[in-house]
Amino acid sequence: MRAMILAAGRGERMRPLTDHTPKPLLQAGGKPLIVWHIERLVQAGITHLVINHAHLGIQIEQALGDGSRFGAHIEYSDEGNALETAGGIAFALPLLGDAPFAVVNGDVYCDYDFSHLPARASALTDSEDLAHLVLVDNPEHNAKGDFGLHASRITDTPPKLTFSGIGLYKPALFADIPRGSKAPLAPLLREQIAHARVSGEHHRGQWVDVGTPQRLQELDQQLRATIA
Repeated sequence: MRAMILAAGRGERMRPLTDHTPKPLLQAGGKPLIVWHIERLVQAGITHLVINHAHLGIQIEQALGDGSRFGAHIEYSDEGNALETAGGIAFALPLLGDAPFAVVNGDVYCDYDFSHLPARASALTDSEDLAHLVLVDNPEHNAKGDFGLHASRITDTPPKLTFSGIGLYKPALFADIPRGSKAPLAPLLREQIAHARVSGEHHRGQWVDVGTPQRLQELDQQLRATIA
């Protein structure tokens, strides 16, 4: 299966760090955030990767190359101007194939076991669902959560958990988005949730939305302590 890592965001809340460095290339624990994802995906046997970019995107291509040093094959989707999450995925569909694919936010850190994804993708193929989401416990900055989870089904009713930024999607979910247009992901998901076409799971391990310099510093300290 294929996986896409989202790396096109401007990272406004991370300024001034992101004025000269793309957010996914900011380092924690001695390596760029995006490299943690690449290494874990490869360890799980998912080696065909697509990375989108916009802001300072050439730095991402220069840093990661074709992926061979990670044991991966990386292709890039250069948006020029960021198209938001669903728009960026729709723009990259020609690189993602016809089967369900994984998408991972490039600016989160998570110890989710990506080796679960191929089986989840196979189940998605054999169902009427269009998406499968990984949810996590609510952090302080998102205390109300995003989606409910009841009997492995994503709902819009409380209690709610937080969307981790890790999901599986069928290409059909994005088929009606004109290529090159901006489109957020949440409205697409809520439409399918209303039709009971989204499954999900609760990951109870470590997850950090690296949305501020302080969170980046805290994550860096945690990872360096673990490595030490």
